[in-house]
Amino acid sequence: MISTHGMTRPADLSDVRTTNLAVVLRFVRTHAPCSRADIAASTGLNKATVSSLVTDLLERRLLRETGLTENRIGRPASMLTLQSRPYAAIGIELAADHLVAIAVDLTGERLLTWRRAHAGLDGAPGRAEAAVAALAGRVVAKMAAEQRRVLGLTVAAPGLVAPGGGVRFPPHLARPALDLGAALERGLRHPEYDVVIESSANLAALAEYRGGAEADTPHLIALVGGVEIGAGIVADGRALRGGRGFAGQAGHLQVDCAGPRCRCGRQGCLEAVAGLPALVRRALPDTAPDGPIVDYAPELERITALAGNGDAHVTGALAETGRLLGRGVSMLAELLDPQVVVLGGSFATLAPWLLPAVQAELAARAPGETACRVTASTLHPDGAALGGAMLALDRLESGQLPASAG
Repeated sequence: MISTHGMTRPADLSDVRTTNLAVVLRFVRTHAPCSRADIAASTGLNKATVSSLVTDLLERRLLRETGLTENRIGRPASMLTLQSRPYAAIGIELAADHLVAIAVDLTGERLLTWRRAHAGLDGAPGRAEAAVAALAGRVVAKMAAEQRRVLGLTVAAPGLVAPGGGVRFPPHLARPALDLGAALERGLRHPEYDVVIESSANLAALAEYRGGAEADTPHLIALVGGVEIGAGIVADGRALRGGRGFAGQAGHLQVDCAGPRCRCGRQGCLEAVAGLPALVRRALPDTAPDGPIVDYAPELERITALAGNGDAHVTGALAETGRLLGRGVSMLAELLDPQVVVLGGSFATLAPWLLPAVQAELAARAPGETACRVTASTLHPDGAALGGAMLALDRLESGQLPASAG
């Protein structure tokens, strides 16, 4: 089944047992190794119910027993932890010039990380979709060869993800949309597991919330830099997506009313002054490409190297970019009151030079109680793909459990 906006799809909470199974599974993930008595004491479920639920999860091979522990009061207890087999969750990021695929087991440990170049999102119609579907098929085949059952596959896409798996109006494309849903349905031959298409920024935020340095921070924003700029928002531990699923279009906040015209038609958008094209023009004024730049990796590497060597012009350009970025962060801070804003994508790469200016601008514009912390992602460059894999685990803990290990 192809779906979108998987971070808000609810479990069937009418099934009390399914809900309780998810409660136990989530508790074990965050407290393993733990005993049945630990689960009962912390969740409020009675011991008989916990015993029945644990037996069910053991039969589904979602949990395993690790043996007895005697380092506790009373009789030795059998300890529980997540089962690393026989499942896998897959995330794939579709970026401007490359693909990243990550598979993890039930514990979140990586089973593979693959990176592939592709011809660019503004190439021949259908080429990007075919590349994603082909890579997805290869990862699924790899998991099958390892006798792992796929729990779910998520594609992280740029732009606005519409119902049905289309990506509407990605800002740097020459054509209006990508039809990822149809390509995956064909390429994966109507899979039994859920296939979800979600925005890259939302999945980067999920990755930070579940496994980054700021894990479990209930109010968090992942601000991801690149050719375009997007924000993934976690509020009270849940993804904030908006009425149509388009929340987080931070790249089009106006931060400089006298700034350059943005591709959206407005002037001084954050993306127009702090996106990669603007940064390259500011930091490398001698760069005069023959045509549009599709792959900014060489320019980003050059900027990083020059900044590391103390080049005054480049460090000044980065400070100016950080100042403008700080304006955008301050707007997000005042509107959404996050505890932390995590910079990802190109912002994470350049964080040593961006962060001081970002923090100074934030302190000046959002002082006192409205200020928040700003940090760099430790998951870059795999945050969105990792978040895609984590989404299947997140849905598992929301009650969407496999019937059996097969």
